[in-house]
Amino acid sequence: MVEHALYIPAGLLVGVLVGLTGVGGGSLMTPILVMLFGQAPAVAVGTDLVFAATTKLAATASFGYSRKVDWRIVGRLALGSLPAAAAVLWCLMLTGAQAGVTDQLVERSLSIMLIVTAVGLLAQAPLRRLGLKAAALWLKFVDRWTLGITIAMGVLIGVAVTLTSVGAGALGVVGLLYLYPLRLTADRLVATDIAHALPLALIAGLGHASLGHLNLTVLAFLLLGSIPGVLIASRLAIRLPNAVVRRAIAVLLGGAGLRLLLVT
Repeated sequence: MVEHALYIPAGLLVGVLVGLTGVGGGSLMTPILVMLFGQAPAVAVGTDLVFAATTKLAATASFGYSRKVDWRIVGRLALGSLPAAAAVLWCLMLTGAQAGVTDQLVERSLSIMLIVTAVGLLAQAPLRRLGLKAAALWLKFVDRWTLGITIAMGVLIGVAVTLTSVGAGALGVVGLLYLYPLRLTADRLVATDIAHALPLALIAGLGHASLGHLNLTVLAFLLLGSIPGVLIASRLAIRLPNAVVRRAIAVLLGGAGLRLLLVT
């Protein structure tokens, strides 16, 4: 019981970061579970996906009520991501009978996605500026292909999130910055990305749970910390500079990714 109680401050830390900055949730929880608490990679991913779906539910409801979500783009992404998530779960079910295969695949994929996420966090601001500068040329020549590219991006996100629980934020935001630089303002970009991540995390999380990759006790203790953390931090008058926090999280994720990559 005492050991399980240590999950509460971990959930609190992630909840506070999400409440203050809106970043860090899905990317931080899985490496924390694997590297600090020794959870099996597949169980860490499954638990984090259900954790992420739970915490994103309130955020999506809030954004939806304020009409910040571009549901048309969410639908395009979901056309690719949800079938891709189902396909990955099917493959995991087929390989689950081979001892260690699923954990090895998840751990290697996780290490790569953490490094990609770190790069995405560091490059988010310059990518947005580049996207806005190239908007006229991009829309002129590629607008007719935007639907197909968005669905393809959804496939990539669905595979990454189902394998690692990481990718919806980093890949989604970077991709949307390029595809819809004029249509999505900063707040609508975040809202649309979170709204798409909710059903993806829910389906992927339930799929992992059906494969036995879910620790309900750990999930409960994480939520005991994260829910108060999100509520308290979101009401604080002081906000940490997003750029500073992004850089700090990027360094942590990059280091964790390299460590996992070297030991797998």
